[in-house]
Amino acid sequence: QVLLVESGGGLVQAGGSLRLSCAASGRTFSSYAMGWFRQAPGKEREFVGAIDGSGRGTLYADSVKGRFTISRDNAKNTVYLQMNTLKPEGTAVYYCAARVGMVRSSRNEYAYWGQGTQVTVSS
Repeated sequence: QVLLVESGGGLVQAGGSLRLSCAASGRTFSSYAMGWFRQAPGKEREFVGAIDGSGRGTLYADSVKGRFTISRDNAKNTVYLQMNTLKPEGTAVYYCAARVGMVRSSRNEYAYWGQGTQVTVSS
């Protein structure tokens, strides 16, 4: 069982930056690949990016590549999502998720989810 708690959401102007954090419970954090997803009102939850357990392997959605960076600190059981050059279409609830094994982009592959944190990007 892994409990995930996101933080760091808020209101930011277009072009600005925000860093989200996701704190995980448990003693085997490095065994989990961690993913970030987002869900805008009326839309399906979509993949943003993911990082493997070691922190050396990452995967990003094309829409955020070059602007968003995922990192993790296994000593702190925390994964981060650094978001730069934010766009209004980035307004959504952002979720972190965990799965044992390799990174995946499908939300169906992740067993554990946080409650989400709201990010609003004003134009």
